[in-house]
Amino acid sequence: MEAVRSQRKSSFSNGGGGGVSTLPIYRSAPPLEVRLEDFELYAVDRLRVLKGISDGLSRGKKPDEMEKLVLDLWKTNMRHEHSSEVVNKDIISHFVLRLVYCRTEELRKWFLSMETTLFRYRFRDESPEIQRALMAEFDLQYKAVSNAEYESVKDKLNQVARAIGQPITSTDTIFYKVPFEEVPELVAGRRVLIQKGNAYIAMNQVVSLVITQFRSLLSKALVLTNRKWTSMIREQEKDRLTPIVEALSTSYLGPDYSQPREHAELSLKDIDQIAKSSFPLCMRHLFDKLREDHHLKHGGRMQLGLFLKGVGLKLDDALAFWRAEFSQKVGAERFDKEYAYGIRHNYGKEGKRTDYTPYSCQKIISAAPGVGDHHGCPYRHFSEENLRAALTRMGVGNRAMEDVMDKVRNRHYQLACTLTFEAVHNSTCDAGVNHPNQYFNDSQKIFESQKSSSNPKGAAAST
Repeated sequence: MEAVRSQRKSSFSNGGGGGVSTLPIYRSAPPLEVRLEDFELYAVDRLRVLKGISDGLSRGKKPDEMEKLVLDLWKTNMRHEHSSEVVNKDIISHFVLRLVYCRTEELRKWFLSMETTLFRYRFRDESPEIQRALMAEFDLQYKAVSNAEYESVKDKLNQVARAIGQPITSTDTIFYKVPFEEVPELVAGRRVLIQKGNAYIAMNQVVSLVITQFRSLLSKALVLTNRKWTSMIREQEKDRLTPIVEALSTSYLGPDYSQPREHAELSLKDIDQIAKSSFPLCMRHLFDKLREDHHLKHGGRMQLGLFLKGVGLKLDDALAFWRAEFSQKVGAERFDKEYAYGIRHNYGKEGKRTDYTPYSCQKIISAAPGVGDHHGCPYRHFSEENLRAALTRMGVGNRAMEDVMDKVRNRHYQLACTLTFEAVHNSTCDAGVNHPNQYFNDSQKIFESQKSSSNPKGAAAST
């Protein structure tokens, strides 16, 4: 079936030129037939957009930087080879992720915040005529302030405009008078004139009014979707959609790092030095505990073992490495009998011959280590005291330490790891850390670059 398309004009989806708008308000899911592969692929593409927005907000990007980021993320990820399907991809992906993120309060809160931010910048990109049309779609039937009323409050409006650094221009002379409680973010920011319980908002501030409505509608819809999911959909679709839905909220969207980068090989003679310089905290902690205790439980062996495989430790070296440690605790014979199989299995040499991939940050963060376990994400699972001590050993200074701890307190664990990387390497990491093996690769690239710059090609050999 065909999705109903709005005929409003927009520049957002097609880069300008007065095309047809594709900004839906997602009131209800249209009667579309969706192929199972599109169900997941469309959702993953939109998830890349939302996670990019989340990263931008966490890094404290300014509004103009966020606007550019959102535009770029949308154009990069939400394209379709058939232009007629762009609208459907937008609508389908939203409702799939609504199903994915309706299931817990934490998931709903994140999805609501990211979708609201996305809608904000898409709305702002529309022309005033289209914005007014969208207001009508939200049933916001506010009339523009009359010329007579505008003249009576003109001086006060100019005072507010100057105070917020946004002088009134000819395009802003249309003002709407609305109940002040409907624009809470403008009121909180003291960016609007309030008189007799009403707020006077300029056309360029209408986004605040619309966003309040959008957020309210989506919040209610997520609760209703959760009820349908728990009472009906989850069981009915247990063999088809449910596994996809339950996996998407924790899915990792980057490279799998199952193979080391070209020409990369980690030798046993260098492993201690490289662990100190290029392992992320989660892996360095496991490595140090293995050296100290000569043993790791299953979760730790999997997390560290697959990481080492991904950075270039060959199977024979991996067996030698683990045997050298474990034999000090359990003996070489017991190691060969009980543990060597698991290592060969990770390298795809036993069992189903599966080529297992290193764990992503998402998977590590979602782990639940128990007593005696050392796997998981230190930024999430360490106490503040232990985390500060571990970061100090990595060489993180006091100023950077407080920035890292601030991100930890706000549960931005990957961003905390990114700030650690930047502090340790004295280098920016704009892409953020999404995978321990990415951390390792980026670290090695920095050291290789420093080495090549200090020993440029063609330099005369010392005699």
